[in-house]
Amino acid sequence: MSSLPASVPYPRADEICRWTLASFGELRGLRADLRAAVDVAAAGPDVTDRMTVVANELATNALRYGLPPAVVRLLSEGDRLIIDVSDHDREAEPRVAEDRPLGAGGLGLQLTRTFAIDVGWYSTELTKHVWASFPR
Repeated sequence: MSSLPASVPYPRADEICRWTLASFGELRGLRADLRAAVDVAAAGPDVTDRMTVVANELATNALRYGLPPAVVRLLSEGDRLIIDVSDHDREAEPRVAEDRPLGAGGLGLQLTRTFAIDVGWYSTELTKHVWASFPR
């Protein structure tokens, strides 16, 4: 397993939307709302699809392995759109399961690293955040 780089992304980014999720049942609404928000932010269909997959994977991880609620934010800075997903388990560092076989789960962070331009994580006094950036 390997770690994601620890870094705070895009400190001047503006928040476009925010979703607070307490259960897996809320992921469907997140996906639909995020698609609409990213389309308005003028990203192409490929970027919209990739961002939706990444947001779903990171939110699922936050609900499954973190301490809910998970907060998903869509941010914008310059030519980048950023997905930032937080939960309240500050101690659990996100780890990429690089050697796990297909079908064994644990591919969310691998997909995130494949689909995004940049990926990282950071902690605040209350939350842990995993983020991914995409071209606008």
